[in-house]
Amino acid sequence: MKIFDEVDRKDHEQVIFCNDKRVGLKAIIAIHNTSLGPALGGCRMWTYAGDEEALRDVLRLSRGMTYKAAIAGLNLGGGKAVIVGDPNREKTEALFRTYGRFVEGLGGRYITAEDVGTTVREMEWVRMETKYVTGISRAIGGSGDPSPVTALGVFVGMKACAREVFGNDSLRGKKILVQGAGNVASHLCGHLKKEGARIYVTDIYEHKAKKVAKAVKAAFVMPEKIYGIPADIFAPCALGGILNNDTIPKLKVKIVAGGANNQLLDENTHMQMLIDRKILYAPDYAINAGGLINVANELEGYREERALKQAEGIYDILRAVFALARTEKISTSQAANRLVEERIGKISGIKQIYAGRSEFAGRLGERTQGGR
Repeated sequence: MKIFDEVDRKDHEQVIFCNDKRVGLKAIIAIHNTSLGPALGGCRMWTYAGDEEALRDVLRLSRGMTYKAAIAGLNLGGGKAVIVGDPNREKTEALFRTYGRFVEGLGGRYITAEDVGTTVREMEWVRMETKYVTGISRAIGGSGDPSPVTALGVFVGMKACAREVFGNDSLRGKKILVQGAGNVASHLCGHLKKEGARIYVTDIYEHKAKKVAKAVKAAFVMPEKIYGIPADIFAPCALGGILNNDTIPKLKVKIVAGGANNQLLDENTHMQMLIDRKILYAPDYAINAGGLINVANELEGYREERALKQAEGIYDILRAVFALARTEKISTSQAANRLVEERIGKISGIKQIYAGRSEFAGRLGERTQGGR
């Protein structure tokens, strides 16, 4: 594997390999872009098949965080970390404190948080070694579990999609397929129940899906059958790459809007397949930005009301994405990317101008002092 080729492919700034045999730590931290601010992104712990798979995952995820922060209007860049290991058997205080020291060594260029395979407890271990961590418990000034805020963002994002497709944003009576029964999905189903939607839930862990279905009076569906059910909205809230050559032809919905990351296995190919089937797609990094918004609020002193208000703004963000897609006759994915890249480009340009002015002022000062 040509590591620099992989890094160049998505324009990453820095990739750090972290290793400590004593505690069993093997981790990779990827900083994608810091034009808008320090890179913020979660730390994922996963049983990767190999080092190459771990590297590809962290590069892909960190780039997604750049786009997510930018579309949400946050003054943050994109980063991510992955720890190679079994999250069910290999978590120790020593491992996460060692990881925290690597984060501390970056001097604030990367701020870590919880992600798949990690929890608030592990972030509190990390915090023993560095201040550059979010997603800690409310008891020590953090925001706790970001899932409720992520779910709120997905819910209001769905309403924006409904307005685009059906002419109004009510989800009452709408048939919605929720794939996944984790924290985000369960909170989302709570919102959908209050709205009066008809909910169908699935998960690879049947007992979890049935528990959520019972709580919100939804129907349970076997995982392999969820794609073929005629409905209004399909909400992927589990694994990435779920929209692919096999699944898209089975879909009988008008909207795809869910909380999972990297839903399109291939952004260009599978976005076009959705367009061909006249299915509106809510770009995942835009609709699921609530969790990032939540932990970002910790950096300024966490206030739940502010975080929830900002997450509700995802409605307007998606409206802007859809409007641009209509006007320019481009995909919703391209429209979201364009909004992100324009914002990053403008801020980067401003920084370059001010850097140039500072350099000029410095040289002028030297000349003035020399003249004296």
